Amino acid sequence: MYKELSLFIDGNWLSRTTGGTQAVINPATEVALGELPLAGLSELDAALRAADKAFPLWRDTSALERGNILRRAASIIRDRLDAIATILTLEQGKTLAESRVEVAGAAELLEWFAEEGRRAYGRIIPPRSIGTRQMVLQEPIGPVACFTPWNFPAVIPARKLGAALAAGCTCVIKPAEETPGTALELARALNDAGLPKGVLNIVYGNPAEISEHLIASDMIRKISFTGSTSIGKHLAQLAAACLKPVTLELGGHAPVIVCHDADPKRAAEISMGGKLRNAGQVCTSPTRFYVDRRIYDDFVSHAAAFMEKQQVGNGLEGANTIGALANSRRLDATEAFIADALAQSAKLAAGGGRLTETGYFFAPTVLADMPDTAKAMTREPFGPLALIQPVDDLEQAIMKANRLPYALAAYAFTESAEHANRIADSIQAGVIGINHMTVALPESPFGGGKDSGTGRESGIEGLEAYTVRKYVSHLYGHRA
Repeated sequence: MYKELSLFIDGNWLSRTTGGTQAVINPATEVALGELPLAGLSELDAALRAADKAFPLWRDTSALERGNILRRAASIIRDRLDAIATILTLEQGKTLAESRVEVAGAAELLEWFAEEGRRAYGRIIPPRSIGTRQMVLQEPIGPVACFTPWNFPAVIPARKLGAALAAGCTCVIKPAEETPGTALELARALNDAGLPKGVLNIVYGNPAEISEHLIASDMIRKISFTGSTSIGKHLAQLAAACLKPVTLELGGHAPVIVCHDADPKRAAEISMGGKLRNAGQVCTSPTRFYVDRRIYDDFVSHAAAFMEKQQVGNGLEGANTIGALANSRRLDATEAFIADALAQSAKLAAGGGRLTETGYFFAPTVLADMPDTAKAMTREPFGPLALIQPVDDLEQAIMKANRLPYALAAYAFTESAEHANRIADSIQAGVIGINHMTVALPESPFGGGKDSGTGRESGIEGLEAYTVRKYVSHLYGHRA
């Protein structure tokens, strides 16, 4: 099921490149799936020239026709959903059920932006004098460079590409080298849907070399990155030196406030289900649980029971509810976080260790009575760890939730409208879910603040990020 890997530049699939190759590993079996050709400077320059050359044509293509191509691509992705989902699971490790949902979500993103591109309106400003027309035009910013991670290799590229292409921008995108096949399938669908040559270009290779080369190019007018906070800050500095706008969706460490009036069993099962999505390898993953003391013991008990009944294994096998972690680095980091927490008096309520000698499988883990000093309470775990701590009241929970330099996602469980409003007003986060965990939709803005990034993706805000406003004042007549 795993296809030959390549770069996609100026409408051509390139399997022989000047940058060497890199093996792509199946995290469930640790067996190589294929060899990924890597871009050298010649391929990067070819991608830049292709995007630059294609931009005038794509910019002048009507929003209706751009949308038609995106809609056709969405339909093709749906027709190939099972095949693409299998590729995603093979190279990323999540369960096939989760991969199907993600691929369907990628199609929905392309489809939504296809429609939203037709609503990139300008406006007319009332003139100060007769014979003057004052207009604001909304236009594509130009060729863009996008960088996406391995945890959602279909949805995150689709979120960026859908907005950029719908706005009329061309794109050079570098998805993650660990999960290249999924993004190439998106490109294949767009190509088969009639996307003109050069509008989309996909490159893989040395991340530092590629980012520095693309960002410095005069042909690139905007940067969009999803990934770690440290790398995001570095790319922002590179972009600032060139005065290029950036959209950064960076790390998170999402707090969950569980009020005394919440149902502890329901809150535990919903939030642990959210925690285990993609084995916790999600920037919006619920991680720090601040639970009112009055229901604390019940919440911990239900959370542990939920985790212990999960079946971890190869994502292609239907009985498994949790797949592999994406790489061995996540195994090592997860073990280190747990050891540090236990050394500081945290209590292991469920899980706690690796599950197999082969494959990157880790038991869903609950750590109770977490001290604030534990490393996992301040650094993003990015794994199947639920960190639970008792609090005395809502005000203490809000204070603890806001204490870190992250502000991406937050969650809460309460039956009180007053508590819900207090949480919505006080929590520092770009997206907040109350009594549920769904905080990312095509039509809603997505992003955070502080060390979690800048700008927004999805929603009307996501499209506008790839446009510029031009003011035109036209004096067409005057009276003597």
